[in-house]
Amino acid sequence: MCGIAGFINGGSVLADRRILEAMTSTLAHRGPDGDGFYTEGPVGMGHRRLSVIDVAGGAQPLSNEDGSVWVIYNGEIYNEPQLRHGLIARGHRFATKSDTESLVHLYEEMEERLTTQLNGMYAYAIWDSTKSKLVLSRDRMGQKPLYFARLADGGLVFGSEPKALLAHPSLSRNLNPDSLARYLFYEYLPAPFSIWSGIEKLPAGSTLIWEAGKIRITEHWISPEPDADDPNLVTSPSDFWDEFRAAVGRHRRSDVPLGVFLSGGIDSSSVAAALAELEDPAGIHTFSIGFDDPSFDESGYARAVAKHLGTTHHERTFSVDDVLNFLPDVATWLDEPLGDASILPTYLLSRFAREEVTVALGGDGADELLAGYPTFKAEEYLAVYQRLPAFARRLIRGSIHKLPVSHNNISLDFKMKQFLRGTGVSPALAHQRWLGSFSGDEINLLLNNDSGSKVEADHLRFAENIAHTQDPLFRSLRLYQQTYLAEDILTKVDRASMACSLEVRAPFLDAKLVDLIQRLPSDLKYGRGQTKRLLKRALADKLPRSILDRPKKGFGIPVARWLNGPLAPLLDELCHRKRLDRQGIFRSEMVSRLVGEHRGGVCDHRKPLWTLLMFQLWYDRWLDGTALMDARG
Repeated sequence: MCGIAGFINGGSVLADRRILEAMTSTLAHRGPDGDGFYTEGPVGMGHRRLSVIDVAGGAQPLSNEDGSVWVIYNGEIYNEPQLRHGLIARGHRFATKSDTESLVHLYEEMEERLTTQLNGMYAYAIWDSTKSKLVLSRDRMGQKPLYFARLADGGLVFGSEPKALLAHPSLSRNLNPDSLARYLFYEYLPAPFSIWSGIEKLPAGSTLIWEAGKIRITEHWISPEPDADDPNLVTSPSDFWDEFRAAVGRHRRSDVPLGVFLSGGIDSSSVAAALAELEDPAGIHTFSIGFDDPSFDESGYARAVAKHLGTTHHERTFSVDDVLNFLPDVATWLDEPLGDASILPTYLLSRFAREEVTVALGGDGADELLAGYPTFKAEEYLAVYQRLPAFARRLIRGSIHKLPVSHNNISLDFKMKQFLRGTGVSPALAHQRWLGSFSGDEINLLLNNDSGSKVEADHLRFAENIAHTQDPLFRSLRLYQQTYLAEDILTKVDRASMACSLEVRAPFLDAKLVDLIQRLPSDLKYGRGQTKRLLKRALADKLPRSILDRPKKGFGIPVARWLNGPLAPLLDELCHRKRLDRQGIFRSEMVSRLVGEHRGGVCDHRKPLWTLLMFQLWYDRWLDGTALMDARG
């Protein structure tokens, strides 16, 4: 795994290597094993390397035989051995064993259409000097990040993270107010938006082409839709398991130590189970973490899976002090605010695993592909609720509001009150309200404008155009895949693991497997109240029943309790009335009400308060004038 950065100037201005070095140095955490630079005329390309494949010979930037095509790349191509074999047969000469070199030669054959041949996670930049063309591309599911900004002279600057772009002298640090409302609504920034004015996020499955100062962005992958008539459709549990195990096999290729994240949930356990069928389980290193709050500690489940499979298991328990020690530093490597509290345990797990391995496999993507979230059950309940007479709905709402507040993980009152947030609106908007912190109306009040209403309207328009099929489950899943998966889940894993120089791979997002899953009839994903139906059937004789039957809990920390305890001083400092009034972004009286109601046990405001806390940490670090100096060294 690596970090990339670069630019192309408009006109005849030559690339300044000092600028390129400053940009690339901000990504040292993504690639601690070395750096590399290429400049030619107006073009500069920089790379930070984490050595995984061809440790000795895979340095970048890398070119073709005559030096006319250059590439920098972040990711892994899982079908590279097959691609290499075909390219050699067509006369291409390879100087390394790195998967990067196949990108160069494949570009020579197909130019930007090369993405149709790739099974992997990637973000790359290719400079074609013969055509003066720059090509940027991001993998189909958005596992690897890529940001860009248009320069006033017609040029372009790009990088793996915003901090690399902000090291370019043409860009300044300014908050995008429209993006702020989106952050509050989603808890993350959906593509193409970033929190920074002038910086855009290349959407997943997209390619950007720069030629003569002109930019065009195209989709290079559009998801297949359910097709029950496909004669090649894999629907039996055993055949599905064979396909999944093959995907795990493709993802285990590495020249450095590899392990598995193991939470004890179905997704990560299935990855470990598949790997245990491909190699000696005793040689597989699995990693889990726990917390000293029992309602959030899942380490016992992970331990049970590891014992069942026979893996070499590593486990560590963390306390609130462990989190508090590094929380202020999160905003340094997280240069956009992210309101998903699970980034903290993901970082702790990554740091723990990095003590033993350089690559880890995880279970990300299964929930968004196979309908694993409880929100899909909630949508069924929503349809029933909305058909009830008005008096019955009032009675239900009144009963739910009377439930005592509990700060346990996914407590009954939390689930029921979150459910009420989605009533009275369309399913597409209900799903987002269940996942998010603030509704549109709440954002309007918090920011004292109508930006929340605009964000909700944009979300509904996006949802309407998400797929051609009328299958409601597929449409919901595609919405999750293009928003929550790409820009929350995968962003969280990328930033947290890269902060530890750890590469994390997601076998569920293997290109062949995704194409298979997307074509499956919806009743094999969710039906009769059961999520991930086909996967669970495939696992019936491979994992303990207690693992298959346990409810989904998520990878969380005791945020609600900590906000009233050890995190209270930090919350009070960052959300103090006088401070908020000076800042001039949020209405301080509304924030004070949220804090007071949470402290008094009137309401559980863990999600909105955490979202605000993470924004304030980011704001302090990146808009107070110190962070960029630190990033530049």
